[in-house]
Amino acid sequence: MAEHTADTDGIEIPDRYHHAVVPHIMVEDAAAAIDFYRRAFGAREDFRIDAPGGGILHAEITVGRSVLMLGDASTDEAEGGSFAAPAALGGGTSVTLHVFVPDVDGLAERAEAAGAEILQPPTDMFHGDRTVILKDPSGHIWVFLTHLEDVSEEELRRRLAAAG
Repeated sequence: MAEHTADTDGIEIPDRYHHAVVPHIMVEDAAAAIDFYRRAFGAREDFRIDAPGGGILHAEITVGRSVLMLGDASTDEAEGGSFAAPAALGGGTSVTLHVFVPDVDGLAERAEAAGAEILQPPTDMFHGDRTVILKDPSGHIWVFLTHLEDVSEEELRRRLAAAG
């Protein structure tokens, strides 16, 4: 049974959603996306609801310790105009997904081998994290980070000024 935490109104919220905004992305082929996320990011599929006419109406995966909801943009729910995959937006996206992982370099290698486009190779960043930025085959942008050090606000500003 899922763990739950009561919020201030006594309403039970599943722990997996308690301290997060859970992204829900739309893709052109959710089954292929789930397979890619499994191979590239080590994702675990938690469950899926198939759409009556085919495809996936809703699925949830876990990447690291983060939950991601996804579904086919072509399902009846999506055709109402509320949801679109990046391809339907001309290839762009207004959201970047950030996930902390223990080994960003290993994830980057695995993701590239699985078909991700590396936009920025793993780099030690001024904010204290080693970061890779990539685009998945569905067009979503991901930032994976491995925390290296805690950086005070003062030091962060100093590093930004030095970088120029």
